[in-house]
Formats: sequence, structure tokens, C-alpha cells
Amino acid sequence: MQVGRIIETCLYSPDLDRAEEFYRRVLCLEVLARNSSRHVFFRCGGGMFLLFNPKQSLKGMGEIPKHGARGAGHVAFSVCEKDVPSWRQHLHRHQVEIEQEVSWPRGGTSIYFRDPAGNSVELTTPATWSLVESPNTGDDNEDDR
Repeated sequence: MQVGRIIETCLYSPDLDRAEEFYRRVLCLEVLARNSSRHVFFRCGGGMFLLFNPKQSLKGMGEIPKHGARGAGHVAFSVCEKDVPSWRQHLHRHQVEIEQEVSWPRGGTSIYFRDPAGNSVELTTPATWSLVESPNTGDDNEDDR
């Protein structure tokens, strides 16, 4: 028995309005659900990316146990290798400072930057982890870049 894939991952941001605007504008993610003081849920390919207000998520919510983190977290989003130059330009146009860019020894590229809460955000190609690039790896909204 083995797990199949990650269904959701989350980061924490005390300013959900600012974080939502960033992930919608910069990464073109679609909002699926929002609770103004507690969370913003984004659809991301075949999974979900969740943002929680850390103070609110520590209170729990009905059947859902309380959870949370302190300090900056990290998330990596998959992008197509051919789109890396376009993503670089897109980040520059949106005045997002690239913190580091890495070409990995076994193949693959990563671009690192920070979200408004200070979380480390990575755009990486599947080859970084010797994964096969699927047709759904990149963003379908190439015209938005």
C-alpha cells in the first residue's frame, strides 16, 4: 500500500487579501473557496493549494482539527521546461524579485521567490525530481503571462 499523490498542500499568511491577490495575479490560480478571515482555497492542476490565516486555523473548524505553522513555509509548483523563460519575464513584469535560480545537476530548473507573507515559492520543472513532464504541468493561461 502506498499513497498516490498530494491532493492538497498549504501555506500560511496573516493577510489573506494580499496573498490571494498575489497568487491570482502572479500564478494565475483560480479561487475555489474563500472565508474572509480564515482561508483561501485555489485549484492547482489536479490538486488544491490552500492558504490559511495561521491564527484562525489554530482554532480548528468543526470536524477539522486545528493545525498551523509559524514562520515561512515552502511550496513548489510545476512548470514546463519550455516555459521557464516566459515565467522569468512574467515575474519581472509583476515586479516579483527572483531570489535564486537553480539548474539542477540531474536536470531541471527552479526559480525561487517570496510571496507577501515571506513564504518561499518555487517554480520547478519535473526533471528536477526525475519526473516525467505531463501535458498538464504548466499553466493553460499562457496568454496571461
